[in-house]
Amino acid sequence: MFSEERKIPRTMSTQHPDNVCVPQWCRDKIIEGDAEVYEAYFAYSSFGCHEVMWDSEGKDADTRVIRKLLVNHGDYFKKNIIGSDVFLTYRIPNPRVEVAERKIVVETLENIPVGYDVASAFYKKEVIPIFEVILPFTTDGEELLWLLNYYKKAVVGVEDVDLDGSVRVKDWVGPFKPSNIEPIPLIEDMESLIKIDKIIEPYIDVVQPKYVRVFIARSDPALNYSLPCAVILSKLALSKLKSLEKRKGVAIYPIIGVGTMPFRGHLSPDNLEGFLNEYRGIYTVTIQSALKYDYPLEDVRRVVKALNEKLPYEEPSIIEVDEEEDLLRVLGKFKSRYQKIVEDLAPLVSSVASYIPERRARKLHIGLFGYSRKVGGAVLPRAIPFAGALYSLGIPPEFIGFKALNSLSEDEWNVLRKYYTNMKYDLDTVAGYLSLHNINKLMDMYKQFSRRAGMEEERLRSALTELLLDLKTVEEQLSIKLGPKNLTQEKYENIVNNFLISYIEQDDEEAKGYLEEAARIRKCIG
Repeated sequence: MFSEERKIPRTMSTQHPDNVCVPQWCRDKIIEGDAEVYEAYFAYSSFGCHEVMWDSEGKDADTRVIRKLLVNHGDYFKKNIIGSDVFLTYRIPNPRVEVAERKIVVETLENIPVGYDVASAFYKKEVIPIFEVILPFTTDGEELLWLLNYYKKAVVGVEDVDLDGSVRVKDWVGPFKPSNIEPIPLIEDMESLIKIDKIIEPYIDVVQPKYVRVFIARSDPALNYSLPCAVILSKLALSKLKSLEKRKGVAIYPIIGVGTMPFRGHLSPDNLEGFLNEYRGIYTVTIQSALKYDYPLEDVRRVVKALNEKLPYEEPSIIEVDEEEDLLRVLGKFKSRYQKIVEDLAPLVSSVASYIPERRARKLHIGLFGYSRKVGGAVLPRAIPFAGALYSLGIPPEFIGFKALNSLSEDEWNVLRKYYTNMKYDLDTVAGYLSLHNINKLMDMYKQFSRRAGMEEERLRSALTELLLDLKTVEEQLSIKLGPKNLTQEKYENIVNNFLISYIEQDDEEAKGYLEEAARIRKCIG
């Protein structure tokens, strides 16, 4: 194992809006502005997180965060130096993908030297508080080089610009430090996750870094391809990164972005050991808002402490070529079935998602800013409201596509079981949140619900028919009992039943109330 010349964070607090409960310290229902600055301090000091992701992708981010943290919480940061003891890491929009917001990259990167000046003045010594930048939707190693070179040439390089023949920029406003940054690629789509080593290797060859942190998405692959596909893709990515690390002799520290429900990663206080076993080899794990605010504080601290102490938990499995071929066939079968059903359900899901409460001041999920996600030919909400809408309907998204099990060969079955260790446990966890009563009502009244959602009648009926076949497969192949298993889950089913009635009757306020009540029971929006 490579020696660490710096502390690699094990836990990364993020601003994902998957919480139903609002933290006590927040005055409003939406966490924004100075509340997010306080949240960063709270994540370090109360939860014990090593790192905070400061997100300017799809939302307004305060570029004066370093100054505000040091001014408002100076006693804490004098003992915990930002940049060496605790970390703040920017996530920027990808200019290639998020065209309307791409100039935010310029604003964000130019603020890194400002943070350096502020921190160095505060600590009375040279301190680099921000030196890493997460680039979402990375699909090519060249993008990392573009980010690196833009910072070097357009941000730091400006210090040598001549102003009048005798004064350069750095003589006037001071030098620009740090002189370099470390890009963190966030890999999100199937094709890129499968070839993740081919994306990282050219960057290593050109830059020759001592280490690389690589961010593996977990929510969007579930949204786009299905739960089993998301797990398999993360395993393939971990395997390829470990092989690349050995081949190149460069330390690679994987990050994974996970929520509390199985669909988005299943990092919850009740599944800590299962999570560690599933994602062996991960160095850094996201601590998202539902985990932080929908569980008791002591549970959150226990989870964060355990992750800080135990990660990385053993080595990832190296997947051999023949097993990879079998896994790719499994991916193809689940993806095609899942996408067809989700494409047909899309108008209903989007209609229900409009009831999801806002927890962050994010930009539009559709339209000008393009933050929606496409599955097949359908435009969907992002992963959190997508999952939240389906849970609210009594249809956990975890089950969609599982009829694909019937088409797997023996070898494909074996590799799926081998590399999705907790498949049965994950499905069993959400089985109690499934409401056959709601599904039957949707089927019986498919014409009315189709009109309510503004969709073709046959699309809804077809999707529900196929979904019932998925559920039947789960029951028969995995021996999982679907439906409420205890009094709390019976209460939950009554609430989502009421939500569905309020939805069809267009009683918006009542529907929102039932949706939030159900979310409190399952301890997350989505």
